Amino acid sequence: MKTIAIAGTFDSKGAEFLYVKSVIESLGLHTFTIHSGVFEPAFTPDVSNTEVAGAAGLDIHDIAAKKDRAEGTEALARGMEKLIPKLYVEGKFDGILSFGGTGGTSIVTAGMRALPIGVPKLMVSTVASGNTEPYVGTSDIIMFPSIVDVAGLNSFSTKIFTNAAHAMAGMVQFESEPPRDKKPLIAATMFGVTTPCVTYAREYLEEQGYEVLVFHATGTGGKTMESLVEGGFIDGVLDLTTTEWCDELVGGVLAAGPHRLEAAGRCKVPQVVSTGALDMVNFGPYDSVPEVFKGRNLYKHNPSVTLMRTTVEENRKLGEIIAGKLNQAQGQTVLMLPLKGLSMLDVTGEPFEGAEEDSALFETLRQQINPDVVQLIEMDTDINDQAFALAAAKRLIELIKQKESQESAN
Repeated sequence: MKTIAIAGTFDSKGAEFLYVKSVIESLGLHTFTIHSGVFEPAFTPDVSNTEVAGAAGLDIHDIAAKKDRAEGTEALARGMEKLIPKLYVEGKFDGILSFGGTGGTSIVTAGMRALPIGVPKLMVSTVASGNTEPYVGTSDIIMFPSIVDVAGLNSFSTKIFTNAAHAMAGMVQFESEPPRDKKPLIAATMFGVTTPCVTYAREYLEEQGYEVLVFHATGTGGKTMESLVEGGFIDGVLDLTTTEWCDELVGGVLAAGPHRLEAAGRCKVPQVVSTGALDMVNFGPYDSVPEVFKGRNLYKHNPSVTLMRTTVEENRKLGEIIAGKLNQAQGQTVLMLPLKGLSMLDVTGEPFEGAEEDSALFETLRQQINPDVVQLIEMDTDINDQAFALAAAKRLIELIKQKESQESAN
């Protein structure tokens, strides 16, 4: 029989969590309760807050004595981050459910994020309709809007709690079995303006027996891909769209952070990288573009997205950054340059056509790439040319097979 972990602040919301516990058990499932509050719980849990705090090397009595809400939340979140994955590995539960306000959500989602992708995790939260990135990160946590405050049992909250319990029950009971003929996983990065390239490559790779996960280079997409590579899920990376570095460098809205382009190299995962969409920085609606950029080459992609052409100097800096990241690689790495254009907009007659800008990028990469670490391939095509896409896909397959051969030899 499947078990659902119920985690949360049993001190301030004991009645509410007992209600959820009763709903889950009425469905014929076991429950496993974890108290993440600071003070004494309203009922005896399976895992106490003493154990949660202890997982972070802290004493719950010291935390309670300080009466510092922010510090207490941070301390218990650290404990949950350590303890939850350990309990899962021990087989204590099959999925985890919680509910809370900002504090409760912060504490439990820290533990949820530490669980593997695919483990059912659902957070009923007062912040579920706002910016959930701080809580979800690159995980697959389901954020379930609470509609009303989660403290109190009333006609609204009981309906929400019941729906959440039934959703969790469905997820743990009808969990799909992994395919028996598991295919090697390829992670690929794509943007709207590099879609033809990635589509050609994906179709070819799938014909060759690979499964391709496509991540949109929207900041979250890049972070998620890096996280999955770090987690050991990915056999090869086709990182053709590295545009998130434009936003990180210049200040756009789709940055993936300073560690983008590191995971594959650090984890020795074969990678083929390109310069897709490095011709653009992303902003929201036209009026949201910072005043300092209003004189730049701007393109209204749609009412919600405004693109800005990168300059010669920005492309030099992008070349330096990408070379620096790839030169750290410990596994097979190839960098491919499409000499006739970085995106749909960077070809003859299009708004971001820029031979000088592209030349600055390419020349910097040529000068700074370490040939002992990174193989450089240049093609006289734009990035969306089918020949470029197929060459990238074929080279990645070669790298993967080389690694497999080396591992089998050892």
